[in-house]
Amino acid sequence: MAEIDLYNSKGKIIDKVLLPDEIFKVKVKDSVLNEVVKMHLANSRMGTACTKTKGEVSGGGSRPWRQKGTGRARAGSNRSPLWRHGGVTFGPRPRSFKYSLPKKKKKLALKGALSSKLEAGELLVIDTLELKEPKTRIMSKFLEGLKVKKSSLIIVAKIDKLLLRAARNISGIKVMVGKDLNVYDVLKYKKIVITKEAVSMVKEVLG
Repeated sequence: MAEIDLYNSKGKIIDKVLLPDEIFKVKVKDSVLNEVVKMHLANSRMGTACTKTKGEVSGGGSRPWRQKGTGRARAGSNRSPLWRHGGVTFGPRPRSFKYSLPKKKKKLALKGALSSKLEAGELLVIDTLELKEPKTRIMSKFLEGLKVKKSSLIIVAKIDKLLLRAARNISGIKVMVGKDLNVYDVLKYKKIVITKEAVSMVKEVLG
């Protein structure tokens, strides 16, 4: 078990906390982390542009004119691709870039990402994080007490609206729930600040 300092909301060390080696002392190949990060980014991509075909354009329910006797070419719909305001032939359609990797590989990569943060001294565990007011000033003071600057991920056990409102105006700070933790965010942010309760949640998810 890895032992790490436990901080209070004022940035003072109040105790020690044990972190399980099977989650925070795992060595993972860079290639595995790369695979999982690529999957996360691909799943975040939007599909391509979408054009409407003849059958999707509104209107065109009846023939513009009768089949014979007019001297004009046959026309079945004024929404034909040949007509103005008609459908588009072979235009772009929505494309999904989503794909998935085995759950074991994703869990292994997340364990490796957390382990790398602990090894680098960029993981801080705090006793609790509760705000009485949704003030950015209070949140900034809390981060200063922990000596945490920009580019920090705050992991909590449950979403607190006051906390979200206090943190949203601070550049480079993100608040998320432990069960939604992913490799991309762990690696993206320099510092990881996690509550003691959220550590237990991560253990349940990755255990």
